Amino acid sequence: MGRGRSESTATTGVDDHGRTGGALREIPFEDGERARGFYQEVFGWKAEAMPGMDYTIVASGPTAETGMPAEPGFINGGMLAKELSPASGPVVVLDVDDIDDTLAVIGQQGGATLVGRTAVGDMGFAAYFKDPEGNVMGLWETA
Repeated sequence: MGRGRSESTATTGVDDHGRTGGALREIPFEDGERARGFYQEVFGWKAEAMPGMDYTIVASGPTAETGMPAEPGFINGGMLAKELSPASGPVVVLDVDDIDDTLAVIGQQGGATLVGRTAVGDMGFAAYFKDPEGNVMGLWETA
């Protein structure tokens, strides 16, 4: 069982807090309008630019009030300006209960924090780390 997931997740797919233990994705862009248009046209994703943030919220299917997918099989996330991304390519963002606690365990296990807990509007908090294999991954904590 992974950190932040209860025994009920194994049997129902949903933990005690309504999380699926799921992941998001972030895709860096050089031209936000071009990137949004591409993914909207090719995959039918809903893409909403966040004013003043150089960030786009992306939904691949039905979305719950929390911003997470409302049905299994969909992965939501976002797109951000390449200069703001801690990675050169797409990043998998993992949903966790507490970013600070998770970053502490990551450090104990040989990983490294790249960007600490950062507020994302009033939606939640994000952070980025590098695992011992050199992969850049993200963390998300819902507010």
